Amino acid sequence: MYPAELVKPMREDLTKVGFEELQTAEAVEAALAKEGTTLVVVNSVCGCAAANARPGARLSLENKKRPDNITTVFAGVDKDAVNAARVHMVPFPPSSPCMALFKDGELVHMLERHHIEGRPAELIAENLMDAYNTHC
Repeated sequence: MYPAELVKPMREDLTKVGFEELQTAEAVEAALAKEGTTLVVVNSVCGCAAANARPGARLSLENKKRPDNITTVFAGVDKDAVNAARVHMVPFPPSSPCMALFKDGELVHMLERHHIEGRPAELIAENLMDAYNTHC
């Protein structure tokens, strides 16, 4: 577990643009039970989250079509919430950061860590925008 003061700015990097923090398994289940589309960003302290994932997630929101709900869980901090989210991401193995788009509770698009690491935020945003244009 990471200290709260360490992850606070990393959490705020997403919450300041409207991402809802899901800190319990119950919150994850409630979010994924909603009708429509839900983006779940598994946030992380790793460097690729700061350099690519969080900026890519933020940039993706500039698209005309976007998810009905934008949410985040924090790996290494919100253990129960992350585990609950990952159950819905099967068959993809756990990775962080990662991003999953759900439609009516069903996984329709997944960006794993290996899709994020080493790629610029703009490319990550473009990938998400294509998913939004298809599913939202």
